[in-house]
Amino acid sequence: MNPGLPWKTFRRMQDSLAAAAALIYAAAVVHAWRVLPGTEALKVQRTLFFPGVSLAFAFIAVLAVPPLRAAISRHLLVSYRTGFGQSVISVIAGVGVIVLAAGLIFWQIAAVAHGGRYPAGVFSGYAAGIGLLLAQTLIVRRLEKDPALEHEIEGE
Repeated sequence: MNPGLPWKTFRRMQDSLAAAAALIYAAAVVHAWRVLPGTEALKVQRTLFFPGVSLAFAFIAVLAVPPLRAAISRHLLVSYRTGFGQSVISVIAGVGVIVLAAGLIFWQIAAVAHGGRYPAGVFSGYAAGIGLLLAQTLIVRRLEKDPALEHEIEGE
């Protein structure tokens, strides 16, 4: 049985991580548009189009490929049962990982000003992570409706 807070808190944690990642990504795109050289078409391609494809691929793959969906479902249930994502320390750790990954984007954007490579890959990688987080939020909602887990989730 879960030593942490109720399922609703766990669900809110998943939602909050996905929202925080999306907001950080939006801030990075706005910053990139102000700083990165190149045409608007290049910026759209590298910060929105290719990352959008990566996000969609990750999201669809997790939901459509049964072994991936099962692995993520198991991970989420283990996380819930152990209380991860339900204490202040684990929330800070989860958000910290997102912030560190976002720091890589901002660092790569700054590097372009000093002759660095255009940061296309980092945008796509971060967007794929957002796709995974969004898929997790849907899987959490599906788990809530699973009759086999109903007693565990509502029995808190």
